[in-house]
Amino acid sequence: MAAVRISSRSGLPSLLLYLGIGIALGQDGIFDVKFDNAELTQVIGYAALVVILAEGGLGAQWKEVKPVLPAAAVVSTVGVAISVGITASAAHYLVGLDWRQALIIGAVVSSTDAAAVFSVLRRVPLPPRITGVLEAESGFNDAPVVILVVAFSAVGPVEHWYVLVAEIALELAIGAAIGITVGWLGSLGLRHVALPASGLYPIAVMAIAVSAYAAGAMAHGSGFLAVYLAAMILGNSKLPHWPATRGFADGLGWLAQIGMFVLLGLLVTPHDLVDDFWPAVVVGLVLTMVARPVSVFLSLAPFRIPGREKVLMSWAGLRGAVPIILATIPMVSGVEGSTRIFNIVFVLVIVYTLIQGPTLPWVANKLNIAEDPAEADDLGIESAPLERLRGHLLSVAVPTKSKMHGVEVGELRLPAGAAVTLVVRENQSFVPSPATVLRRGDELLVVATDPVRDRAEERLRAVAEGGKLAGWLGTGGSPAAGTPGATGPQGGSAIPQAMKLAKKLGGAGADTRTGVNGSGSAGSGTKTLP
Repeated sequence: MAAVRISSRSGLPSLLLYLGIGIALGQDGIFDVKFDNAELTQVIGYAALVVILAEGGLGAQWKEVKPVLPAAAVVSTVGVAISVGITASAAHYLVGLDWRQALIIGAVVSSTDAAAVFSVLRRVPLPPRITGVLEAESGFNDAPVVILVVAFSAVGPVEHWYVLVAEIALELAIGAAIGITVGWLGSLGLRHVALPASGLYPIAVMAIAVSAYAAGAMAHGSGFLAVYLAAMILGNSKLPHWPATRGFADGLGWLAQIGMFVLLGLLVTPHDLVDDFWPAVVVGLVLTMVARPVSVFLSLAPFRIPGREKVLMSWAGLRGAVPIILATIPMVSGVEGSTRIFNIVFVLVIVYTLIQGPTLPWVANKLNIAEDPAEADDLGIESAPLERLRGHLLSVAVPTKSKMHGVEVGELRLPAGAAVTLVVRENQSFVPSPATVLRRGDELLVVATDPVRDRAEERLRAVAEGGKLAGWLGTGGSPAAGTPGATGPQGGSAIPQAMKLAKKLGGAGADTRTGVNGSGSAGSGTKTLP
């Protein structure tokens, strides 16, 4: 995880660090591992990209994306077409590649990388409009680019441009329809179906997002667009246990990036990159300084976006693992010169990501666009964040014959560090005051820190047996004694064996002395006091 910390502090996309690890492990590296399976790399790369797009969609704020959705859609389609044309022309006339190879390179590098954009932009305090356009663009533009690369890499003549445009439009429409439908149905189900454990919600959310990709691909639509839209809808639906779900998706996204980038580093042969270094620099220079700015300014011309923001968007078109993964498509298809295409793309991505990633905050400051980081912070709210305090959540039911009936909350005299936080009465919940009178059928949610957990339970048992004067009438749990086990003559022996201890937060059968699970989510664990 040291690479993660270095990436976070330096502003570099983690791509460079993990690619370096893969190169060090692979050919010409320390361990000289031989790996040249481009087809396997492509399959694993696609799977990792699905997870990364799902994580990006879950983190996309609809309030930021909605106002800029038309602009992002135009940049990711019209802007991509403009960028492909300019970059392919440079690759053909300046580097000497034939038109098929030049078009493949133009298409491959015209897609901004979702992982690189998400990892850098979320650490750079930019206005919501810019962040929304760039993140939505990186989520949208993978779909048309994949279609173009596959078409250019197919055996036989390249189809006419209007046929490609029609195919792209159809696949995007199918993918969008499926993604929206799956996301809406998934969010509806998760809000109305109670899963048996809180830890199942993150898995269910990711499973729904991946299902959107599968459904989109099976319907001959864009699975990448489907998974991003489905995840975006899920991420803005106020689902249960959302902070835990968000953390799970973030961790899964990091694992996908690590595996994908290391594998791409293994695939490359470093000594083969020397001959293609300067061609890659030339193509990348045209892409960064000409193709990207022209595509941004022309595609955003209909929208009222200041010129300095367009300049920043032009510089923030980060490339990453996605172009390298797409460069494996012509290798698998057997396109002539595909190894050189892969090498050029690999060098281009490394060189210009190394330049653009760390300098993005500096460019934002020079353009007077950067915002105060404090204003961009969001709150992560979990249902029971008790792990740090070693806290326990006890659910206590008051049955018909319990002497807790008629006792005020303040008269429970729970030890310091324990409190009744919620009362559920006749399917209605409310926060009690010290003067709230408990009734038969109530259910209490009691929070207790670890040192007083046993004393709090003992006191609740005593009041259930002896009423508000428990401790002075021979029943246990005297607040004066305040020591566990001071049960008196009746003590805990009068408690029926069927009575269960409150369960550890997050699951049945857990040790009640721990009280928290990994996410800090509350579990059930009702106990019935006599």
